[in-house]
Amino acid sequence: MSVSSDYQVSFDRIDAAAAHEYLTRSYWAAGIPLETVQRALANSMCVAAWYAGAQVGFARAVTDQATFAYLADVYVLEEHRGKGLARAMVQALHRHSELQGLRRWMLATLDAHPLYRSLGWTGLPDPSMIMQRHFPDVYE
Repeated sequence: MSVSSDYQVSFDRIDAAAAHEYLTRSYWAAGIPLETVQRALANSMCVAAWYAGAQVGFARAVTDQATFAYLADVYVLEEHRGKGLARAMVQALHRHSELQGLRRWMLATLDAHPLYRSLGWTGLPDPSMIMQRHFPDVYE
């Protein structure tokens, strides 16, 4: 699905306040402080979708730009969904020159498995290999 010419996907324009506004109500980062979002964006490769001068979507890759990337904080505002924006942003990250040759990409999602599968992502063949330290209430 191609994205309408009314939308732009950009690595150059990122609105941290707009990202914060969405992330603070998301299921994965509810209550996240603006300062935390700003620090996360400063230390990630970010891409945004824009419509009529407003940021309507966002995604970022946390990466060493050599071997690994973690796809995070992918969202599209509700009224702009179904237009291929999440796909376009993730593909832009996949194609970025500084993210070529990585050995592994990872992500966590509650409900977007079909999107990511269509972009070449797979489930873990052996999830018992993966471990985590998780602090779900850190923003409370």
